[in-house]
Amino acid sequence: MIQLFIGFFVANILGYGGGPSSIPLIYEEVVERYHWLSNEAFSNVLALGNALPGPIATKIAAFVGYDTYGIWGVLIALTATIVPTVVLLIILMNYLQKHRASPVIKGMTLLIQPILAVMMFVIIVQMSRESLQTIGTLQFLLIGGVAYWALMIRKFHPAFVIAGAFLYGGIVLPFFMT
Repeated sequence: MIQLFIGFFVANILGYGGGPSSIPLIYEEVVERYHWLSNEAFSNVLALGNALPGPIATKIAAFVGYDTYGIWGVLIALTATIVPTVVLLIILMNYLQKHRASPVIKGMTLLIQPILAVMMFVIIVQMSRESLQTIGTLQFLLIGGVAYWALMIRKFHPAFVIAGAFLYGGIVLPFFMT
């Protein structure tokens, strides 16, 4: 159980910027280091977590915690996810409030943005490889193109796009994969 606490503690304490920046770190701990979930299961949890309201990191922590150690796992994973962040937030907000005009503080926040972009790119590549192998290039491009169109052109809410992808994957894809 201590590994569960450490895994989510490390991922969330280093995840500067909220859920999107924590996702690659959580992936590293949950899939790569401790093998609590497979790549495919993590993709499903991530998609479902994005469709539900609230912070993504807590939803992933609750799922993984319950899947590994039941209700105690949920409590441990959520504690490791929430408590350190709340404590640091209170401390850092007081510090940043005092020094908000400092060029050092502004520079630090600007330098973190490219790192987050690279981390998100890496996790997209890792998750895309398995999708390409499982559903094929044509289905992968079709789903990606429709998702892009729905999100960027038609401005649909991401939850509807994710729900549509779940339906497509559950109803249509099985006919192509048999």
